[in-house]
Amino acid sequence: MAEILAIKPAAIDGPVAARLDKAVLRLTLANPPANALSLSVMAALSAELEQAKANKSVRVIVLAAAGKVFCAGHDLKEMTARRADADKGKAFFEQTFSACAALMQAIVRHPLPIIAEVDGLATAAGLQLVASCDLAIASHEATFCTPGVNIGLFCSTPMVALSRNVSRKHAMEMLLTGETIDAATAKEFGLVNRVVPREYLNRIVTKYAQTIASKSSLVVKTGKEAFYAQAEMGLADAYAYTGRVMVENMLARDAEEGIGAFIGKRKPEWTDD
Repeated sequence: MAEILAIKPAAIDGPVAARLDKAVLRLTLANPPANALSLSVMAALSAELEQAKANKSVRVIVLAAAGKVFCAGHDLKEMTARRADADKGKAFFEQTFSACAALMQAIVRHPLPIIAEVDGLATAAGLQLVASCDLAIASHEATFCTPGVNIGLFCSTPMVALSRNVSRKHAMEMLLTGETIDAATAKEFGLVNRVVPREYLNRIVTKYAQTIASKSSLVVKTGKEAFYAQAEMGLADAYAYTGRVMVENMLARDAEEGIGAFIGKRKPEWTDD
């Protein structure tokens, strides 16, 4: 069994637990039963993501959750309590949605690939969290929904990530009905990459993560950044931009090494330069 290097103590002492194993950083939402995205949870997760940027031992991040619910979205009890504020909670609501938007963008803009390991319910901002990750692998028991329409609060911010993962018709189906979809439907919609038996979920996610971790981190970082940047451009601008990215990539030491190794039929030795 691989040795596990703890970034935090083994005991869970906060809303997010972190563990590093073979270049894969596993961040676990540890605030069951709902694993709701309260301000403290979002702050803790944001802090872990920021710290991972400076840790050269980390090459891939897995985002998982403890308990039967992956993430139930925003902490509605926390938000409702602030209706007693003089401004009826407006400032707190702005702070919450701003923090959430910053977290989701931090995931997309993060230099490392981030994989969601989903077992259980991912709803509203919890679904937004899954959709914001680069890859998502779910157990057969995982379910997904954007139920805001059912409680008078349309899932407008989760819609941003959702509509960038699935077709417009599928996104609107989820947003307008508020109904829960199973893992197989989520895969059909394009929200998740794979659906696997629960007992194999961690093993398969780890295999994906370790496969990606074996690549040049410079190349992976370059590719992730370019992927999201070109997706927001028109066709001509996207080709012009990615052409420049390819030229810079070709000049990198790892491209020279990788191509040389391919031609020479040997295993490349990455320097991440």
